[in-house]
Amino acid sequence: MYAVIRTGGKQYRVAPESILKVEKLKAEAGSTITFTDVLMVGGEGTVTVGAPLVAGATVTATVVAQDRLPKVIIFKKRRRQNSRRKNGHRQPVTVLRINAINAA
Repeated sequence: MYAVIRTGGKQYRVAPESILKVEKLKAEAGSTITFTDVLMVGGEGTVTVGAPLVAGATVTATVVAQDRLPKVIIFKKRRRQNSRRKNGHRQPVTVLRINAINAA
């Protein structure tokens, strides 16, 4: 069984016991989160597509950790101007483990 959920302005295809990195959510490590924005549920040859959401479907997940992605280097240079700028950025993410998909 799998589902497509929406969180942080993005869509993710999830399955039970899968590990997922999403945009930072306000939750402590070890807590449980329930996603109600389920766009599609599928499995065993059947697919239910929402318009825009699947009514009554939920996905529950456990927060594994609050983490940050690897550093992205931003380097800007203007040629022949002796002008350079270098910045770095690490995006904060929440690591989730999907527990169950309820297709109601």
